[in-house]
Amino acid sequence: MAQVEATNNQQPATNNQQKIKSICCIGAGYVGGPTMAVMAQRNPDIKVTVVDLNKQRIADWNDADLSKLPIFEPGLDQVVEEARGRNLFFSTEVDQAIQEAEMIFISVNTPTKTYGKGKGMAADLKYIELCARQIAEVATTDKIIVEKSTLPVKTAQAIKSILDHTGNGVKFQILSNPEFLAEGTAMTDLANPDRVLIGGEQTLEGKKAIQALVDVYATWVAKSQILTTNIWSSELSKLVANAFLAQRVSSINAISELCEATEANVEEVAKAIGMDSRIGPKFLKASVGFGGSCFQKDILNLVYIAKSLGLNQVADYWEQVILMNNHQRNRFANNIVSTLYNTVSGKKIAFLGWAFKKDTNDTRESAAIYVADRLMDERAQITVYDPKVTATQMQGDINYLNTRSESENKQYLETETDPYKALEGAHAIAVLTEWDEFKTYNWQTIYNNMSKPAFVFDGRNVLDKVELEKIGFIVQSIGK
Repeated sequence: MAQVEATNNQQPATNNQQKIKSICCIGAGYVGGPTMAVMAQRNPDIKVTVVDLNKQRIADWNDADLSKLPIFEPGLDQVVEEARGRNLFFSTEVDQAIQEAEMIFISVNTPTKTYGKGKGMAADLKYIELCARQIAEVATTDKIIVEKSTLPVKTAQAIKSILDHTGNGVKFQILSNPEFLAEGTAMTDLANPDRVLIGGEQTLEGKKAIQALVDVYATWVAKSQILTTNIWSSELSKLVANAFLAQRVSSINAISELCEATEANVEEVAKAIGMDSRIGPKFLKASVGFGGSCFQKDILNLVYIAKSLGLNQVADYWEQVILMNNHQRNRFANNIVSTLYNTVSGKKIAFLGWAFKKDTNDTRESAAIYVADRLMDERAQITVYDPKVTATQMQGDINYLNTRSESENKQYLETETDPYKALEGAHAIAVLTEWDEFKTYNWQTIYNNMSKPAFVFDGRNVLDKVELEKIGFIVQSIGK
């Protein structure tokens, strides 16, 4: 079975210490699953066990039909097929995996708190604490604990405090190894990372633990790409990296509104400034806004940390990135209402895409959810087509907002597995995910079957505006 190719040659493990033979990862989600799959593929002599309490998720990871993997990432199925059953295992037996492992990755969810101190900003660390307590209760041999989840700086201190006060004599070393994966390209990112960041205590034992993890990665990543730091620098670097990337998205989205008011073209502006070597072209694509599990959560966490330290100007600066993103989503929805003669009540608005970006089935913080919610407030009939997101997931996303009853949401939000049926009879089309397949549709047929006038609101700038307007569509694209 073909591997995800890496550009770097394999590196031998350090000879002056014992090589890790057994790894456990707690959490079989978007980070833990793909990361451990690649780690097992590249280290066939290491037993890698991914554990999760969600029985259905583990069953899906073990399903013989690779199309049923709980996570969609291009290339993931091939890696899982190669390593699963050889040295990659998925299990609900958490205690057994903890006991057997020499190195334990914690890759559980760290959502934004919805209660108490820091509500709406701080990271909720209850799952991290539960993992630490379970490890402390079960472990009878020394372990290296690796933070893989995105965590606020100084979290390692709390984990270490729990683990070091078990009274059973087991020694633990805590490492920070944040992920820098982009969903949709995660397998490529894992195979050929820009860098692997490992932070740990700068003691003799801490450095040995760092080296043990360096050796695991060095089987496929050049050691020049493996950066070791103190643990606090590693924890903070992940938050800052996401904050910088999100800042670029909000910056170009702010300019997109200015472009629309001045008849400039945001794509031309982005190309012009992106050619400046000091700026570069990445993350300068104007859109309806960023989504996903990381950007908003991590920026809010950064804002909370700054505020808790009394750094209010720093907090205000980063919070504006979130406010701009929210404004862009609201602006897009409001533009649909105003363009459709200030009423969408009873009108069919077809959504192309629900995932927060292409090549993933992840919908967390997707702009589509919030645009749909705003239009449903105006009693629009929303019909959605997404090639990878299920109807159950879409209903769950809109129900989570608690804006309306579940029965009302079912009344206003429908899903289709056939894009042409989803678009049939629509008054307007809103493009919310940049799936490549949207470019291949027969847009003349779509136009013929829509209510007239037929509007397209391209929230991702993926369609050819000129060609659509030749057919007869009225097209509005972000920043044009």
